[in-house]
Amino acid sequence: MGGAPAAFSSFAKPGAGRRALLLVARIGLGAVFIYAAYTKLRHPWMLFAFSVNSYQILPEWAAALLARTLPWLELLLGLLLVSGYQLRCVAVASSALLLGFFAVMLRSHFKGLGIDCGCFGFGEKLGVRTLVRDGALVAVSLAVSVAAFAGARSNRLRPATTSEDPKAN
Repeated sequence: MGGAPAAFSSFAKPGAGRRALLLVARIGLGAVFIYAAYTKLRHPWMLFAFSVNSYQILPEWAAALLARTLPWLELLLGLLLVSGYQLRCVAVASSALLLGFFAVMLRSHFKGLGIDCGCFGFGEKLGVRTLVRDGALVAVSLAVSVAAFAGARSNRLRPATTSEDPKAN
């Protein structure tokens, strides 16, 4: 009767702090993706297409296609991160996406393009602050990816128990 509910029992085991930190990082990263998608989807897609086009990397038709699809991808990744469904795959996909964003932003910053970031809607200029923020998001995403794989590996290495006694687990 007296113990933690079953849903929280894993937090009472060794490494609970690390698992709690992973949970917070995963949900926080998911919330960032959801918010980024929301800020783009609430405006006409052409505004975001203008931001994408200003990076001077894609042809106009590809920038328009990306502007129409990227917010939906961000929303999907955000919801999947929050839910924890297929975490390893989703964490790697979010890391790849954020690394791509960071590389494009870094390139544009060093080219001296005074452009709108386009990260969270409109009106935020690309600069050191946005680079630091996106670098931090890359770091969190990579940490979630590593932790997701490390957790899966440690679960495979843990011997299975057949006892019904909860103290045996």
